[in-house]
Amino acid sequence: MLFSSLVFLYAFLPICLLLVAWVGNKWRNYILLFLSLIFYAWGGVSYSLVMIASIALNYFMGLWVSKVKDKERSAKSVLAFTVVLNLTCLVIFKYTGFLGENLNLLLTKLGAEKLNVPNIKLPIGISFFTFHALSYVVDIYRGKAKAQKDFWKLALYISLFPQLVAGPIIRYHDVADQLTHRLMNTTKFASGVRRFVVGLGKKVLLSNMFAFPADEIFALQPVEMDFGVAWFGALCYTLHIYCDFSGYSDMAIGLGRMLGFEFLENFNFPYVARSIQDFWRRWHISLSNFFRDYVYIPMGGNREGGFKTYRNLLLVFFLTGLWHGASWTFIFWGMFHGLFLVIERLGFSRILEKNSFFAHIYTLLVVLVAWVFFRAESFSQAGNFICNMAGLGNWNKNTDLILMFMHRGFIGALLLAVLGSAGILEKIARYLQHHSHQSIIYSGIYSGLAAGAILLIIGFSTLFLISDTYNPFIYFRF
Repeated sequence: MLFSSLVFLYAFLPICLLLVAWVGNKWRNYILLFLSLIFYAWGGVSYSLVMIASIALNYFMGLWVSKVKDKERSAKSVLAFTVVLNLTCLVIFKYTGFLGENLNLLLTKLGAEKLNVPNIKLPIGISFFTFHALSYVVDIYRGKAKAQKDFWKLALYISLFPQLVAGPIIRYHDVADQLTHRLMNTTKFASGVRRFVVGLGKKVLLSNMFAFPADEIFALQPVEMDFGVAWFGALCYTLHIYCDFSGYSDMAIGLGRMLGFEFLENFNFPYVARSIQDFWRRWHISLSNFFRDYVYIPMGGNREGGFKTYRNLLLVFFLTGLWHGASWTFIFWGMFHGLFLVIERLGFSRILEKNSFFAHIYTLLVVLVAWVFFRAESFSQAGNFICNMAGLGNWNKNTDLILMFMHRGFIGALLLAVLGSAGILEKIARYLQHHSHQSIIYSGIYSGLAAGAILLIIGFSTLFLISDTYNPFIYFRF
């Protein structure tokens, strides 16, 4: 079930909010757990069994780690066993096809018989709920959290529907107390509604507008593309993936507030970054922090000299690429970012610090080129696309294809996306909010404009969804 679907907006969400408001604190978690399981089962009941098995496994493993945590060696052994079990489950469901395909290529070269690789369906959001489960057990081992003795509270943490299928990655110690005590009031609820509606607008009114031209251009044959079309397609995808994923994160954070939870931010205007290191402090923050705290730092981080630091960075970004998908293009995308992080650590960052304009252009260029590999179905397609962007392909000046997409709606969406991703719209909103406190008249004008904007976004989003416009969601496959 998509957040940006009529079923969710006008059936599931209203029922959820009414039930949560109606029942007392004693039953609120049970209602949320029940609704979260229904939300997840919408994509297939068999998927739910995988998640429930993961919850049960990590519940008992968490108790076991807590029981032996005073015995360092035993605690490490139990933790390692738990990590292996979780990652094995992730590998089986997400990477069996990828591993089998590559193994068969090797066997073919060796003249051996190919393996019969089973076609295993990918449970939605398995990467996210696996990482949630891992953070729970590791937090217990590190003493950052106590083992949850209430099975239903742990089940709610892992299955809570706002963050279940596409994040952000919520670490257990950040919400442990909220599972028992959380504040629900009209101010927080209103803030959640505003945040959710902003995310909905990003997804339906902006992201979907860029998705169609991006998909159409990436589907072209090399001979059908030229310099301008390639850059236009890359720009559309760059805006599409940002509006898509940051919009979903906004909706998740907004839903959390409506239900009394506070989730950490997942995006901080990544396209204004002035280095790749800065970009990863702003893009998918919860994933960056997860790999930093659970992989990079335990491996030694930057504490053991230059070579090991660069090794650790490359390994982390190898895993970052692999986490996004079972494909060599995803791995290359991760390693591409890792390589530039190493280059910046070797001294290039000092050059970037001296010229902010150059630093910004450099970062955008690296990120945009990397997105081509992220989106491409193969290295061949990505290579041809990059060649056209570099002016090494056709120069047919195929402006008709670009003009076909440049209608008034697209131009408006493009302007809003650029201003929004640069943080300009938020600055305007903060300026108006600040001045709204100066008098009752200003306050009334600001409140009216804010309410009108929310109603317009909801109204236009509903019309777009009713008209059955193009509505893909990228991060469901991760």
